[in-house]
Amino acid sequence: MTDDLQTRLYEERKFLKALRSYDDELAGAGRVYLETVRAAAILKEVCTGPCVSIFGSARFPEDHPHYQIARETARLLAEAGYTIVTGGGPGIMEAGNRGAKDAGGRTIGLNIRLPMEQKPNAYVDDFIEFDHFFVRKVMFVKLS
Repeated sequence: MTDDLQTRLYEERKFLKALRSYDDELAGAGRVYLETVRAAAILKEVCTGPCVSIFGSARFPEDHPHYQIARETARLLAEAGYTIVTGGGPGIMEAGNRGAKDAGGRTIGLNIRLPMEQKPNAYVDDFIEFDHFFVRKVMFVKLS
């Protein structure tokens, strides 16, 4: 286990046990604020037109009907001028990004940093990583 991961796990345990001081709470809120501002600034640059967020499981293989439906839907949306926004990983997320690329469209992946990090799929143009689940979800909704 890396030192960074050990530190993060320690901080999470402290947070869950409510052992954080006022200063720690303030610092945590500051990190959330900074991540939100950073993400909004990046997205303002990379998503210049209308966007559609596609949510979906990472576990559907390419030959699954849901994968095919997501791919086709994203292709049609990209043809209509929408940028496709997904989590940037495999499964339905990949299908959405892939469908957009089939139509020559633009794609964005919004990933969450986890100990077993997923890698961006091959069809993502821009890939943004988040530390906080809820900041990531806010950005999905903001773009949809």
